[in-house]
Amino acid sequence: MAKQISIITFTGRLGNLIGYRRNGKHFLRSMPSYVRQTAATRRAAQRFGMASKKGALIRSAFLGRLDAGCDSGHINRLTSALIAVTGNNIRSITGFRFNRHTGTDRFLIHAPRLSHDGILYIPPQALPAYKGINSLEIKVIAARIHFATHQVAGTESAVLIVKTGEDFKGAACNVDVPGKGTLIVVLQVRGIQDHVPSCNTKYFAADIIAAEPPQPLPEVPHKQICPELPRLKPLSEKIPAAASVQLLLPVIQRE
Repeated sequence: MAKQISIITFTGRLGNLIGYRRNGKHFLRSMPSYVRQTAATRRAAQRFGMASKKGALIRSAFLGRLDAGCDSGHINRLTSALIAVTGNNIRSITGFRFNRHTGTDRFLIHAPRLSHDGILYIPPQALPAYKGINSLEIKVIAARIHFATHQVAGTESAVLIVKTGEDFKGAACNVDVPGKGTLIVVLQVRGIQDHVPSCNTKYFAADIIAAEPPQPLPEVPHKQICPELPRLKPLSEKIPAAASVQLLLPVIQRE
C-alpha cells in the first residue's frame, strides 16, 4: 500500500495500479498478477452473470412502458434479487419495487391477485385521500419473457383513472400475454393533480406483483381415450358482483 502525495490524485485503475480512497486519504496498490478462483467463487460469478442477464431482459420489457423514472439503484437491487433465483423460483422477485421510496401498497390497501386463468383482480376498497392529489392512474403492464432464449415474447398494458378519497368498485383485466416463457406483471400507480402527474417520488410506485413460470403440460394416461373435460365458465361467473366491477379492458390492448 502506497500513499498518493501528488496534487492530482485518482481512484480506479491506471495501468497496473489501482487508486483508492480510505478515511479521506488516497492510496495506491498494484494489481495482482493472477486471480485465484475457487469453485465457490466461480459458482458465485456464474450466478451473478445469469442474474444480470435476467435483470436486463426484465428492464428491457418494462422500462419502455413505465411512465416515471426508477431510483438510481434499481439495477443493482434487481440483480441482487435475481441472484437467489434458481429453477422456477422466479416468484421470489414478487414485490420488487422499481421505486424503492414508494410501493403500491401506499395507494391500494388490498393487494391485487392473479388467478390461474390469467385474470388480474384489484379488489374493491376505499381509496385514501392525499393532499394535492385528486386521482390515481393505475397501469397494469404484463410481459412474457423467455429466459432460456433471452427474448421478450410480448408486452401489453392497460390504464385506468380513479378518484382518490372515494370507494373504488374494483377492476379486472386479462394479463395472459400469449407466447412461451415466464409471465411477469408490474403494477404502476401515479398520483394525478388536475390531469398532470405528480413529480414527487412519494406519489409514484411500480412493483412486480406477479411472476409465474411456464406451467408444464399435464401428462395424459395412454389408456384414457376420451377424458371428460371441465365446463368452461363465462368470465362474468368468475368475477363476483360483475355488475359492480369496472373492467380495465376485456383484453389488454397493445400500445
